[in-house]
Amino acid sequence: MLEIKKQSFSETFSVYFDRRMLRILLLGAISGFPWVLIGSSLSLWLKEEGLSRSTIGWAGLIFGVYAFNYLWAPLIDRLQIPYLTKKLGHRRGWIVLMQTAILICLVGWSLINPTENLALLITIGLIIAIASATQDITVDALRIEQIGENEGKSMAAGAAMAVVGWWSGYKLGGVIALFTAEYFQNIGITNYWQSTFLILGIVVILMNIGLMFVHETHSNTRKVNQKKTDELIQSKLGSQNFITNIISWISGTLGGPVISFFKKNGFSIAIGILGFVFLFKIGEAFLGRMSIVFYKEIGFSKGDIAIYSKTLGWITTVIFTLLGGLFVIRSGVLKAMFLAGILMAATNLLFTVLAWSGKSELLFAIAVIFDDIAAAFATVAFVAFISLLVDRTYTATQYALLASIGTAGRTTLASSSGALVDWLNGDWGIFFILTAIMVIPSLICLWFIKDKLKLREK
Repeated sequence: MLEIKKQSFSETFSVYFDRRMLRILLLGAISGFPWVLIGSSLSLWLKEEGLSRSTIGWAGLIFGVYAFNYLWAPLIDRLQIPYLTKKLGHRRGWIVLMQTAILICLVGWSLINPTENLALLITIGLIIAIASATQDITVDALRIEQIGENEGKSMAAGAAMAVVGWWSGYKLGGVIALFTAEYFQNIGITNYWQSTFLILGIVVILMNIGLMFVHETHSNTRKVNQKKTDELIQSKLGSQNFITNIISWISGTLGGPVISFFKKNGFSIAIGILGFVFLFKIGEAFLGRMSIVFYKEIGFSKGDIAIYSKTLGWITTVIFTLLGGLFVIRSGVLKAMFLAGILMAATNLLFTVLAWSGKSELLFAIAVIFDDIAAAFATVAFVAFISLLVDRTYTATQYALLASIGTAGRTTLASSSGALVDWLNGDWGIFFILTAIMVIPSLICLWFIKDKLKLREK
């Protein structure tokens, strides 16, 4: 049973001044930054190289790995990286390893011509996605483990700070990418995107330096509980030998987190939670996947996109994510998610108005602001919800499982977004109406499971 205690406004807001929130902010930025690389930067790069909307949309299939990172999350929970784990800690060692892989991939991209080596370009993008998805597993675990199990207020605030950090990494990374690419283009550099990726590599290095200031708690509790699960499985197998030891370790590693989740919530509630998580942000993903292509087609420059969609959007996201965290703490997760779902549907319709009105900086600013408000409320409620559900024995695996299921709906289905726009003959207005309608099934699902969740506020 989840409990979120109501506080006075001053007590609620004061939680953001906890030093741990700064660490969570940085972790969020580390998690969000790679999405700039394989999202808006890659999409715009391909667009400016003359590739079709459908190709750009299908290239987004590389995001699909985020939907399946729970498959190897159990290994991240248990396997240690030689040298790095001893020097940096279990969680930080994994993050640094994945950041190094991303850095190497950026160098690889800087050497590629997209029209001549599209397959290689997408392959490197896939490697970045895999490294980023793997990194997310341990980033989320490290973020959750910064907060005590019984600190519900801090967990909700931490969720807000994680979202602010994620959007900061994503938005500010986008600003750096867009302005750098435009600057290099204006001064006559032919391969301006390739040069931009080298600058983005410097950002990766700076984030790794910042990671060294994030505290990692060294506790044997997780190992002890995992070993107990292994021993329980071992006892069911009867004799103890090398083979049964391997079987019990694999079974405990892969099956323990799933069994724990269903046992804690009950089968019907667990299925309801998974259904809602899968459906919640599909409409937002369809819009997000094609948004930068829409901005370009309607006539906005890279600088315009950087100012309105990235800079202005980031400021809006920070403010309303923090307010969203306060709303979650004071009103509860369910109310926040219902509100966020309604806001997401409504704000998607603003893009329809923009599409049918033509290029308008005022409408663009309004649409971006309200879209970011809706995204902020939705994400902080979602992150707080699943963070409170996880068992600390399997923090990385259970959070990755829930987050991956949410990502599955967004990435796999949204990959057809470009094809949908083409099928509509480029009618962006109808496209955005359809993205608004996509929000409704998740709210229906949430309505049916809300009483079974039995959330209690006090």
